Amino acid sequence: MKRLLQAPNLALATLWADQLTAAGIGSTVQRAFASGIAGQIPPDQALPEVWVDDADDRDRALALLESWRRLPHRVWACSQCHEIVEGPFEQCWNCGADMPA
Repeated sequence: MKRLLQAPNLALATLWADQLTAAGIGSTVQRAFASGIAGQIPPDQALPEVWVDDADDRDRALALLESWRRLPHRVWACSQCHEIVEGPFEQCWNCGADMPA
């Protein structure tokens, strides 16, 4: 296992680890519950961390995370439920329909 990065909160750490796992890079979140002892340890020691299972995947994982940060910001209306979807999403968050071509 190899430490990839610290996340500002547990929600982002979990999202990043799930995205990496879906891309074929085994990853886990460490220190998921360390925020409960923040104040008793240094603040940077209480942040959650994303780790990759295989150290050889570290560079690829960092490159994927960086490419996801650069996804375009879009606004589109779902053709099924007419919900407005913002951000780099390609599926409607409300009904799951694909973004129109």
